[in-house]
Amino acid sequence: MSALIERLRKELGDQVDTSDAARAAHRHDSWMLAQLDDLQGRSAPQPAAVVHARSTADVSRTLSLCRELGVPVVPFGGGSGVCGAIQASPDTVVLSTRGLDGLLELDSYDMLARFRAGTMGGEAERRVQQDGLTIGHWPQSIELSTVGGWVATRAAGQYSTAYGNIEDVLFALEVVLPDGSVLRTRETPRASAGPDLRQLFMGSEGTLGVITEVTFSLRPLPEATRGAAFHFASLEQGLEALRSLMRVGWRPPVLRLYDSIESGRQFADWCPDGRALLILLHEGPEAAVAAEERAVAELCHAAGAEAGDPGSVTHWLEHRNQVPTFAELLESGLVVDTIEVATTWQRVPVLYDAVTSAVGELPSVRAVSAHSSHSYRSGTNLYFTFIAKPERREDMADTYRECWRRTMEACARLGAGIAHHHGIGRVRREQLADELGPVGTELLRTLKGALDPAGLLNPGALLPER
Repeated sequence: MSALIERLRKELGDQVDTSDAARAAHRHDSWMLAQLDDLQGRSAPQPAAVVHARSTADVSRTLSLCRELGVPVVPFGGGSGVCGAIQASPDTVVLSTRGLDGLLELDSYDMLARFRAGTMGGEAERRVQQDGLTIGHWPQSIELSTVGGWVATRAAGQYSTAYGNIEDVLFALEVVLPDGSVLRTRETPRASAGPDLRQLFMGSEGTLGVITEVTFSLRPLPEATRGAAFHFASLEQGLEALRSLMRVGWRPPVLRLYDSIESGRQFADWCPDGRALLILLHEGPEAAVAAEERAVAELCHAAGAEAGDPGSVTHWLEHRNQVPTFAELLESGLVVDTIEVATTWQRVPVLYDAVTSAVGELPSVRAVSAHSSHSYRSGTNLYFTFIAKPERREDMADTYRECWRRTMEACARLGAGIAHHHGIGRVRREQLADELGPVGTELLRTLKGALDPAGLLNPGALLPER
């Protein structure tokens, strides 16, 4: 590795960082199991070096040189991923994109903004709001994640029901391929020029290329914004309300239905005990908001809802990104994680029962619950949370894996999607073969082999073991 580092320094100078602090900070992402390993003395090893790229040319030179020398490269953005897509080893170079920062171009007439991929999400949103615009993409990690990371993980934001997910916001991109060549897609609202090459890199988790620029299609800031809340006797009643309003065509940006456990845990001051709370945010032109507000209320009441206090929406808006760190929970002996999946309307209640029963049967599990936060014409997602406290701390990792295994098995059995927006990483890697099937899995391997024949780009993430 010394020869590689010498070559990198010759090409990139002080952008090559071999300090202990930098290498330790880039060992892994925010996956709970990686943090548990740190706590219990099984820390992931440090990479050989961290390259702090400042330009697309830096990324290209790094990938080209590492390919020539056969050295694996792990791309690293904000490090906010929670599925283990980033895991360094002593024979790897970590390529940080955080130096690729800032707005390159803002076109308020066509409502386009081109950012360098290492720009943090919150910074990007605040910049376009200065011109009365919004990206409309609000992941919970918006202050911790990069805009390039949004694309690489195929992310979804909290306002997705109206504004869409990252694939609906992304207009064009620039990506450096594993051999160092640079691909730029054309800025056009739609094309029928063969397969959409942008799709190859959305959700690729740094295994097929390194995203260096993204162009977003923006929206004007809304004229009116109003919250509403309803509560139901059961989750099933609430799901029927969601289905009916999505079927008609109403699209409140925020549409979140919590089961009775999460309603009690997060909204005790606003939701009667044992009820399932639905919170909504209506946004857009004043006339459209007024019409949607009335129509959605009628549909909710028809499904058995009672009106709730809109103060619950204000509470959620103020606290939506404030969650305890995994480190705090782990130090208390708690194993906690969220698993977001998706399925069709008919399967949602069955999937909810299957997962909560299977995970809840484990003796150490204190609670398992879910809410729906992203809905579509033909289905919705379920965002499960499990909380467990094994008697012995040495059993924490096994408990974590067992909760995940039971959830993924329920999804496979019922034909549900195993990941809605957090990606695959390592925690879902082996289940990806169930999702894609043997033909789909082999197709993905073929694509990886064509772009990265030596398997040097982010090895161990996404692709199942053979």
